[in-house]
Amino acid sequence: MKIKQIQVDNYRLLQNFKLDLEDELSLVLGKNNTGKTSILSVLEKFINSEKSKFTSEDFNLVFKNGLEDLIKNSAEKTEEEFKELGKDLGIKLRLVIEYFDNDDLSNICNVMMNLDPDNNKVVLGFNFVINFDGYRKFRKEYSEFEKKEKLKFEKGKIKSEDSEEVISTYSPRGFNEFFKQNFTEYFKLYKGPLEWNLTKSEIIESTLVGSENFKDILNFKSIKAKRDVNNKETDKTLSKQTSEIYKREETSEEQKEKIEKFTDELSSTDKTLTGIYADIFKAVISDIKKFGGLQENETNIEIFSTLQQRELLEGNTTVMYSHENSDKLPEHHNGLGYMNLISLIFEIKIQVEEFKRGKLEKPSDINLLFIEEPEAHTHPQMQYVFIKNIKELLKGGINKKLKNDEGEEKIIQRELQYIVSTHSSHIVAESKFDDIKYLKKLNKNEVISKNLKDLEKEYNEKGQQQNYKFLKQYLTLNRAELFFTDKAIFIEGDTERILLPAMMKKIDSEYPENKLLSQNISIVEVGAYSHIFEKFIDFIGMKSLIITDIDSYYLVPAMEKDKTTPKIKANGEPEFKTQKCPANAPSSDKTSNHSLLFFYGKTCDDLSYFKELLLESKTLIKDKNKEWKVDKKGKLLIVYQTEELGYHARSFEDAFFKLNEDFISNPSNEFESLTNKWIEKFRMDKDPFQLAEKGVNSKPSLAIEILRNSASDASGNEYSNWQIPAYIKEGLLWLKED
Repeated sequence: MKIKQIQVDNYRLLQNFKLDLEDELSLVLGKNNTGKTSILSVLEKFINSEKSKFTSEDFNLVFKNGLEDLIKNSAEKTEEEFKELGKDLGIKLRLVIEYFDNDDLSNICNVMMNLDPDNNKVVLGFNFVINFDGYRKFRKEYSEFEKKEKLKFEKGKIKSEDSEEVISTYSPRGFNEFFKQNFTEYFKLYKGPLEWNLTKSEIIESTLVGSENFKDILNFKSIKAKRDVNNKETDKTLSKQTSEIYKREETSEEQKEKIEKFTDELSSTDKTLTGIYADIFKAVISDIKKFGGLQENETNIEIFSTLQQRELLEGNTTVMYSHENSDKLPEHHNGLGYMNLISLIFEIKIQVEEFKRGKLEKPSDINLLFIEEPEAHTHPQMQYVFIKNIKELLKGGINKKLKNDEGEEKIIQRELQYIVSTHSSHIVAESKFDDIKYLKKLNKNEVISKNLKDLEKEYNEKGQQQNYKFLKQYLTLNRAELFFTDKAIFIEGDTERILLPAMMKKIDSEYPENKLLSQNISIVEVGAYSHIFEKFIDFIGMKSLIITDIDSYYLVPAMEKDKTTPKIKANGEPEFKTQKCPANAPSSDKTSNHSLLFFYGKTCDDLSYFKELLLESKTLIKDKNKEWKVDKKGKLLIVYQTEELGYHARSFEDAFFKLNEDFISNPSNEFESLTNKWIEKFRMDKDPFQLAEKGVNSKPSLAIEILRNSASDASGNEYSNWQIPAYIKEGLLWLKED
């Protein structure tokens, strides 16, 4: 029996939200402020409602604005009209549960709304909503509130001292203030079963009862990101947790024999200590006798030892760890990362014991544990260790020994589902992609959840299984941080990778608003394979810049070894070969850049199409058919060399050399990566194409030498003695804007 899906309506950013759960681990990822903590919060407020209460800030802003219009501006609805708005209005949680023939259905049968044998789903519903009666009361009382506020405003009117203008000393309160103070009068909590529509795979809303008890069906626990772990000498977090573990385990059948042995030892110690106490406190007891009452010896006291195992553990256990030389060191000597990891494991152990419930109770049918940001205070290696071992730690689920009426022991076994939310790229890199749930922000008031395994389906549908395999390997080994970045730059090679931070700094210096280096931007080197990432770019929905080369060329006849005889194919047609050239060369008419052809949907390699594209025509968005289309509002921009100073370069080096002739030609600047023959030729004929194609021995070295030879101007602006090629500059300026 498992929770297959969590649905949430109108709770903070979770406006119309669905989260699919895996059988064991569901790893929830997302950038900051995408609703990860809200998932935990709404589960706690509904399932463990005795611990948490809703606040006015919990309501989704779009819902709240609609409610304000419904209460203030719209004509009063009849009961039928109100029902047409939806089955009650407010915050809702739906848990879709899937069960199977081998499950114990004794509890869940009480909430089955459909007895169709093919329907193996049950829905538990939780509502914090306003019904029709609440709606009418809300309208009436808000109307009265508005009238009172207007009166207060009128009474506060005075003439301004500076002019004859009439102003009021009272600022009337509005809908938000009234709602914050009074929403609990209109919104009520309801729980109950709902029906699952087998044919349409959706929930059929039905009347919810107000006091349904789901504890035998569902148990929810959580471990928050804010854990009380530090390595101060006075802190004994881990030691305190050992007593918590004992409290959970002292009533279990599995630990019964060990607990009895512990209790027997304490009783024996009590007897010994009582004798010692009698001697230690002999003088005090004697003095008390003298003041005990009207007569001496009327009040006699004795001091007994009454060790209690719980209290003994709570104050007197210390977690130690062994050093290399076998010394035992206290917990606060340990690193904060190790302490957090150990504390987290202790806390998981405590929660697992809590799932077993009371001594005579069975564990709930479904047990859900939410672990929030396990990476807190933990360095990368510990994050790898945690996620690598968490499945092994929890795979045993919840096991408890219980005795039946005949005294026979029986093991009750329940599986454990767990959600882990994280910002850690290290945890992602060590996880299975099928476990990942990515939270994507649609707008400022709504997020959605996407299953990463659905991305695999998209690749498979296009026959691109190898591309998906490469993507998984690349993200796992190199760039898992792409799941958390706000923006990304995809580049071809080492030169751009090394120089881009400097270029971004130059842009920030020239255009200080909304600086690039202050933003969460990832730079990803993908060679000529940016098109492999296209589905991932769309899936994540991040603003992305692809910097590539136009790769211009033309065809020339292939010649035999004598260099005078044209080669002929077996079919009698002449054979051609490609000839690289600047994009504005007279014969240049083709591009070999596969990414450009892919993203713009071109079936031929016509260079003129790309040469004529303006910047606003280079932004792309995916349409309903999952095809990339030009759109000014697109979040993907592809830039490549454009004509500059009357020249259209073919590659980055080609463009950089043309734009920075003096910088490259300056004898005081050392470029060991450039061949002497070709740099001397460049100083003479200023031909950047020949230097780029034949004179560069090492592109990474060239990029480093550009930085080494950089200089600052009189105003302190760095890298002032060279310029950024126009196509890269226009791309970075586009990216820096929100």
